[in-house]
Amino acid sequence: MQELLNRVPLARRLAELRAHIQGIPLQRVKLDGLEIAGAESCWVAYREWGSGIPLLFLHGFMATHANWWLLMQGLGSGYRCIALDLLGFGQSSQPALRYDIAAEVAFVRGFVQALDLSAPVVIGHSFGGWVGAAYGVRYPLRGLVLLAPAGIRDDSFVGRYNHLRPLLWETAWVDGLLQAAIPLARWWHQEDKLAQILWLRGSLRQQPVARQFLLHRLRPEDAVDTIENHIHCIQAPTLVIAAEEDDTIPLWHCQTYAERIPGAQLKILPGASHAIPAFHSEQVLPFMQEFLSSI
Repeated sequence: MQELLNRVPLARRLAELRAHIQGIPLQRVKLDGLEIAGAESCWVAYREWGSGIPLLFLHGFMATHANWWLLMQGLGSGYRCIALDLLGFGQSSQPALRYDIAAEVAFVRGFVQALDLSAPVVIGHSFGGWVGAAYGVRYPLRGLVLLAPAGIRDDSFVGRYNHLRPLLWETAWVDGLLQAAIPLARWWHQEDKLAQILWLRGSLRQQPVARQFLLHRLRPEDAVDTIENHIHCIQAPTLVIAAEEDDTIPLWHCQTYAERIPGAQLKILPGASHAIPAFHSEQVLPFMQEFLSSI
């Protein structure tokens, strides 16, 4: 099965980034008194690189703090780059609770206070962009950078991934069927598609947040914590970066952020896919450097 998983480009890239960032000591800090029912005390795992104005990096679904390594390298000469695993991801605490954006914002707020970061620049990708924007609605920031951010209500999402719902089921027979499908996939030359499904299954089982968010948002009426109606309250200078060939977050989501956040800038990365931190750091770095120098 591992041979098949090696066919997934994103899986290979994430493994490379995890290997590279191992040279930076992993740090942990305990947060107490969090406003999260059932998770008032949690551990945060994070790494930091460089010195200067603090940049706080928030990763997306199926990801960890390691995804930011390339951008941290590019920015570390002038900034204190801090990348953490969000609540329920990576090596941070994974308490048994019903996850939502409010819990992630409370987790990030506790971390900001624990490290005495005051008003950092928050840089968020996809799910992390959603969390970062929600944080910016409530708390002061020096700046906000959103890379292909999620968080805009879009009822077309419902039904788009219906065929993947069995991947969310906690039952061994799903894994058995996938294992049995390997020789058939090879026969029909569908190894790449099956490899993607196997990787998604494994990632969802390892990350309770990702699995719960999908399980609890299978109907339009379940989208109760999107933030399109609140982002006009963000006062921090904001840069929104969209990927031209993003098949996960439509361009109009990024445009909504840019139009509703006062004074926000919108940049579009030509030919880029959704996995901006992993595959397009060289493209995005000049935009981020220009924005950060302006604030």
